Amino acid sequence: MKKVKIKHQQFILDPSGAVYWEEKESLLIADVHLGKVAHFRKNGLAVPREAEGTFYKKIAGLFKKFSVKRLIFLGDLFHSFQNNEWHLFEAWIKQQSIMTILIHGNHDIIPSWKFKKLGIDVKEYFEEEHFYFSHFPVDKKNYFVFCGHIHPGVKLKGVGLQQLKLPCFFQSKNQLILPAFGAFTGLHVLIPKKGNQVYVTSGKEVMKIKGT
Repeated sequence: MKKVKIKHQQFILDPSGAVYWEEKESLLIADVHLGKVAHFRKNGLAVPREAEGTFYKKIAGLFKKFSVKRLIFLGDLFHSFQNNEWHLFEAWIKQQSIMTILIHGNHDIIPSWKFKKLGIDVKEYFEEEHFYFSHFPVDKKNYFVFCGHIHPGVKLKGVGLQQLKLPCFFQSKNQLILPAFGAFTGLHVLIPKKGNQVYVTSGKEVMKIKGT
């Protein structure tokens, strides 16, 4: 884990790709893309069925690690149309007692009323304190933005010309882009510029890249 201070508030960057806001006991998660495994399998790709449980295993670990009173999904909770994985999610959310917010993402095409029926508050964006929560990276005057959508990653080069792509938290002056929380989501490689801060995650630890 890596703790960072933003506008006098403490945020923990977790190896899972989530961000925990200490003062508000809130968990931020971007780009879960539930249902994508079922979508792949329907189209003939041999994705292991147990991959469908990745989200639930990861979120259970986070709930044990942190005191969570609010869960904020930063868009693309589901990958596409409703499929069998909706029933898994429906059963899981009914067991939760925490406040849950879904920021609408471009993949969130399941009708909002279905989420609202499960007690999930659906919003286009969310503002609190000096922070703006969005699916898409945006510039918002006087706010620090937390967002997803990009599935950020970086390419690391080692001795012997080895290359490794890893997901990352990508921070600029007024914005932090979270890595995709879901499995089989792919990476969009970003090239850090002066002033950017990049925290790669291996899934087990978070490391700040030197020189950013």
